[in-house]
Amino acid sequence: MPDFADFAHSFGAPLPRVWPVGALCRAVADALEVRFNPVSVAGELSGYTRAASGHSYFSVKDAGGQIRCAMFRRAASQLDFTPRDGDQVELQGRLGVYEARGDLQLVVERLRRAGQGTLFEQFLRLKARLEAEGWFDAARKRPLPASPRAIGVVTSLGAAALHDVVTALQRRVPHIPVVIAPAAVQGANAPAELVQALAALQHAPEPIDVILLVRGGGSIDDLWAFNDEHLARAVAQCAVPVISGVGHETDFTIADFVADLRAPTPTAAAELVAAPRAQLLAALQQLGQRLQSAGQRVLDSHQQRLDMATARLGRPSALVARQQMTLARYEQQLRHAMQVRLERLRAQQTQMAERLPRACAQALQRERQRLSHIELRLQALDPAVVLQRGYAWLADEDGQPLSRVTQLQPGQTVRATLVDGWVDLTVTQRAAR
Repeated sequence: MPDFADFAHSFGAPLPRVWPVGALCRAVADALEVRFNPVSVAGELSGYTRAASGHSYFSVKDAGGQIRCAMFRRAASQLDFTPRDGDQVELQGRLGVYEARGDLQLVVERLRRAGQGTLFEQFLRLKARLEAEGWFDAARKRPLPASPRAIGVVTSLGAAALHDVVTALQRRVPHIPVVIAPAAVQGANAPAELVQALAALQHAPEPIDVILLVRGGGSIDDLWAFNDEHLARAVAQCAVPVISGVGHETDFTIADFVADLRAPTPTAAAELVAAPRAQLLAALQQLGQRLQSAGQRVLDSHQQRLDMATARLGRPSALVARQQMTLARYEQQLRHAMQVRLERLRAQQTQMAERLPRACAQALQRERQRLSHIELRLQALDPAVVLQRGYAWLADEDGQPLSRVTQLQPGQTVRATLVDGWVDLTVTQRAAR
């Protein structure tokens, strides 16, 4: 019986290529790579299992079809939820062919619940609004301090990012104090705690010159606290420069855009504010050498001036003689000035001695006249002088003076004091004017 090749040859048809099975699978896989990858798929999770190796196997399906999927341990370890059959999910990965069975397979690199695209839309809207307000402008970004007095760190105490940051700082700048303000970096309460931690560092007793806002990588849900508007404004309005080191190099949050500087990782954030100690010591040594050279140049310059002054001076004895003559002239002028001053003071003393008795006599005469005037005024006010003019002083039995009719009653005894004595009187009648 003739085979297919003989039959095709009899009609003049070209012979088709005969593929080994493995080669055909690889060719199909290459075609898929060029045509589709990377690819994103949305659908319903089905048949989810996780092997002891950590790899996960499942299918994703919708009303029109189904694709088998594999997610290896590294990608599966980054899941922030437990997948279950029936979950609506979104996947990112690469299409290929599982050659052992010839099956079409999607190797999943990222898996998340459906609807996280809504979060991304929220992210874009907030980013556009803050950018329009000018919070991302390069002009408002502040330079980092060359040598901070203290470094603040805002992150969770249980985060791996804290260990990475502290390790980098201890290795590079062990002499700079590090102040940690703990805060949740994931969850509903995380934004408020992050804002409080930033405020606490700005009022810390230590003079903190820069703050690191750090967290390890994760999904958009994990990093969502760093897309909070209140946190963004707190970072932008912070009193000291803020470095954002949130997630991996490919992760971006709103905090990255408003911060004074964005670092690709927490460790990189620490390295940006921590020049290696050896580098600082080398710079210090260079400054010391420059200072020593500058001091030597100053000494050389003064030594040269001294040499020139010595050359101009010549013999010191002539200069000394001139200075002695100058001192003698100053001494003579001083003696003359002192003599003139002394004679002037003596003349003033003589004048004052002559004027003093006359001034004293005049002052005594003025005081005597003033006392005479006072004596005359006192005599005019003496009650006895008034009594001599025919007046009398009335008083009641208690000696209280009586000056009004209303103070007297008929039958009342009063005493009248006259110029030469007193008499007791009895009131018989009173009449007021």
